Amino acid sequence: MARRLGTILVDMGYLDEENLWKVLEEQKRSENEPIGKVAIRLGVVSEDQVLKALGEQLGMKVVRLGEMTLTSELAELVNETMASAFKVVPMSQNKKDKTVTVAMAEPQNPATLESLASFVGLPIKGVIAGETEVLKAIERLYAGKQESIGDVVKAIEADKGLNQYSNRNENTIDLELIEEMAEAAPVRKLLNMVLLLAIRDKASDIHFEPFEEEYKMRYRVDGVLYELVPPPRHLAPAISSRIKVMSNLDIAERRLPQDGRIQLAIGGSSVDIRVSTLPTLFGESVVLRILDRTVVQLDLNKVGMAPDMLVTWRELIQKPNGIILVTGPTSSGKTTTLYATLNELNHIADKIITTEEPVEYEIDGLIQVPIYPEIGVTFAACLRAILRQDPDKILVGETRDLETAEISIQASLTGHIVFTTLHTNDAPSAITRLRDMGVPTFLITATIEGVLAQRLVRKICNFCRAPFTPSPELAMELGMTAEEAAGKPFFYGKGCDKCNNTGYKGRMGLYELLIMNETLREMVVSETSLDEFRNACRKFGMRTLRESGLKAIHEGQTSIQEVIRETIIDGV
Repeated sequence: MARRLGTILVDMGYLDEENLWKVLEEQKRSENEPIGKVAIRLGVVSEDQVLKALGEQLGMKVVRLGEMTLTSELAELVNETMASAFKVVPMSQNKKDKTVTVAMAEPQNPATLESLASFVGLPIKGVIAGETEVLKAIERLYAGKQESIGDVVKAIEADKGLNQYSNRNENTIDLELIEEMAEAAPVRKLLNMVLLLAIRDKASDIHFEPFEEEYKMRYRVDGVLYELVPPPRHLAPAISSRIKVMSNLDIAERRLPQDGRIQLAIGGSSVDIRVSTLPTLFGESVVLRILDRTVVQLDLNKVGMAPDMLVTWRELIQKPNGIILVTGPTSSGKTTTLYATLNELNHIADKIITTEEPVEYEIDGLIQVPIYPEIGVTFAACLRAILRQDPDKILVGETRDLETAEISIQASLTGHIVFTTLHTNDAPSAITRLRDMGVPTFLITATIEGVLAQRLVRKICNFCRAPFTPSPELAMELGMTAEEAAGKPFFYGKGCDKCNNTGYKGRMGLYELLIMNETLREMVVSETSLDEFRNACRKFGMRTLRESGLKAIHEGQTSIQEVIRETIIDGV
């Protein structure tokens, strides 16, 4: 096992024990920023000293880039998009075995070299350089050579080698030919650029879609799809095959859906990419789901919950037993809220077991069980087994049927707290949904402690946010008169370079939290209508999704259009 960097800095005489403890304390407060960066920031060591200690720890050579001449041929092998994403600069290439040596600003993640090698298609060797020097060298080497996806597509259209495949019948292309096209440098370059730009722009999904006359590429940022410059139609089999090679799927099988994954190490963090292929009328549709831990904040303070609601939620999740439901449509952030919650509850004194389809983020300290319905590993089957594993807290990815609901109820009645999700439009409807599933009302009242409904809305970009006065029509859509709207603050995003001229940057949750009490339980038992139940919930302090949206609008966090799109007028 490699020695710790702090110990090496002490052994080399660059740091004393007292300062090391200061650095470690500061590192805890700064969300585990690398220890070397913390030590430099505190001024207790220099960048040179940290680089020497890193070289000692990783067995890598340390170089000074300022004194080196970098050749433009190497910029062709490792393009600007790759260099910026991985924070590396290509320094030299071995003529015999073609190994490319790169200077790395973030050498701590050993998988970075492996990821870079899969992008470049050549063996990669790493040396260490200072981050400032690497960034200056990238600027120097790629000045005037920045490429866009449009530039790469134009180069592909002009490539005679690839154009020879344009008139072939896709269904009769042989395997060797597909492999040859998939490994072609322009195809690799295009796919690398799309992947790295999507990760840089914090996209959640990339879509490759074949149609009769064209091949579309789109990516989803903050819940909205944006189209990229489309590549030539005849590259469809080459692009899908290249993705299959990267995710270890069968490139010969084009009639059945396939699922795989690509793991990358970029910028010191790991990015997990889920790959799904689907045969369509005009070829294979491929969707990549990007799971990047640096984008998703698994911290309850950062999910967008209002401070007063957060206090109530924290009290609720500390209950010793019962069921807590999180509801909302697909892609409304339910999983993120639950992960952030479990992250907060993740203590050595408690055993937490989750069962999910699929496991999206791996969290240290949690026992996470993936669901495989095709072989009988269902939520219900897993939940039964989990109860024999002595858990304290349980997460059931989704309650889809009566069987899963009954076992969750059994778990909560035997002293466990159970978190689970449902697909309903608001919090009060979750109770009705359970009743419709066939759960007896006395069991609902005995076990349900609270229900959290949520939606995701885009946040207004902080760099171009500006106040404005909504038109009477827009105010009416919010359920307000022009007079009511006149005295309240409203904001929108003008659009700038920081937000790709969309006016939005990032997303936040809108929440509706229902806490069960004796009166509400009696209403459930007497099977009161949903409208009456909803009104009673509001009397006991439940802020509806629309009210949460209005609060976020007036605080300048989101826009009127986003709230109208994601919520309905209360009581409708």
